[in-house]
Amino acid sequence: MGTLARIVLVLAVVCAIVAGGILALGYRPAIARVEGPPPRFAPQQVNQGAQLATAGNCMACHSPPDAPPYAGGLPIPTSFGVIYSSNISPDPRAGIGSWSLEAFTRAMREGTARGGTQLYPAFPYDHYTKLRDDDIAAIYAYLMTRDPVPERPQRTQLRFPYNIRSLMGAWKLMFLQKGTFEPDPQKPEEWNRGAYLVQALGHCGSCHTPRNSFGAEQRSKTFDGGEAGGWWAPPLNAKSPALTPWTAESLFNYLRSWDANHGGAIGPMSEVTASLDRLPESDVRAIATFVASGMEGAADKTAALKAIETRQVDTGSDASLANGKRIFEGACASCHESGGTVPFTTHSLAQHTILHGPSPLNAINVIVKGIDPPEGEPGGIMPAFGNLLDDRQASDLLAYLRKRFTDEQPWPDPAAAIRSARTQSEVRSSVMR
Repeated sequence: MGTLARIVLVLAVVCAIVAGGILALGYRPAIARVEGPPPRFAPQQVNQGAQLATAGNCMACHSPPDAPPYAGGLPIPTSFGVIYSSNISPDPRAGIGSWSLEAFTRAMREGTARGGTQLYPAFPYDHYTKLRDDDIAAIYAYLMTRDPVPERPQRTQLRFPYNIRSLMGAWKLMFLQKGTFEPDPQKPEEWNRGAYLVQALGHCGSCHTPRNSFGAEQRSKTFDGGEAGGWWAPPLNAKSPALTPWTAESLFNYLRSWDANHGGAIGPMSEVTASLDRLPESDVRAIATFVASGMEGAADKTAALKAIETRQVDTGSDASLANGKRIFEGACASCHESGGTVPFTTHSLAQHTILHGPSPLNAINVIVKGIDPPEGEPGGIMPAFGNLLDDRQASDLLAYLRKRFTDEQPWPDPAAAIRSARTQSEVRSSVMR
């Protein structure tokens, strides 16, 4: 055997050993099925679990529109492919009815299914690993007392090599930080309660923290802002671009419904606030207290806000700005230049964080899709202009909004961002069908 052949053989053996080691990291044994009728739970524990499931907004991912609660099957588009949420109803075949509390706890803490299958972190076990034992047991009790749904969701099929679930063992070795939440003894009880809800059950970092190329949260940039479901999730720290600094009181108002200085939630965040509205006021205030503490030090730009509110934009020879101004005056000004007299509008659009951020995604989604609150719920409403404005008109409007209501640099190529947003929306709609 020649020298080159020996080198190739050695490299092949080394690669095989490394690959085998990586795959071995993903091996987890199955936990025995639970047979027979479901266990009985104390009503108090079930009620506690219901409240916790609400705080974690479990329905948002595990209960698609027009499907029974916890049936699963919601498509979650990612850069690796489409992931479908699991059926977590107590059906023994399609759901988790055959899971013991031990199996459920392992899934929540380690991201491993009862049968040993590795779960993708679209299920935020990197946050749920911080949950206390009694809270996991309460959520288990609540889910096991729901109506079973026998339908199996569509199977997740990511492109190679992400479809090799055992590789998640290596991912967890690098990125999963296990350990239950530890309260800070130097902080008051309300702050610690808020930290627990935000960091563990609420998994707020899943959207509001940027991710690396492996899909893991960048811990060094916690709450620096991120993207989720085609929307920009603003920073929840001192990097917030809001002109009016957030306070615990304004955050509480926003999380419950509406804040006069910042407006209300839109997009996926509106589902979160709708869920929080069913929590005790003390929990929502605790969340607001914790988040506000991390936003201390954000620049106070009140003076800039007052200047923006009263200024006029000279479009000059800029045809794009001039067209954007005409569109704004014809379609938007009747509500958004009313000084906040129209219900669920702020005094000025400059108060909305989304116009000051680095991404136009949220503004694009609002213009194209409009705002439609849940049936029977109070909230802002705005017609969709997606079929009325073409990409160039929407781009001109965005350019004018950015110029008129912020001191930020123009968004780069908003027309391309609009085309991309329309395409992604169509993809998500086709996946939902």
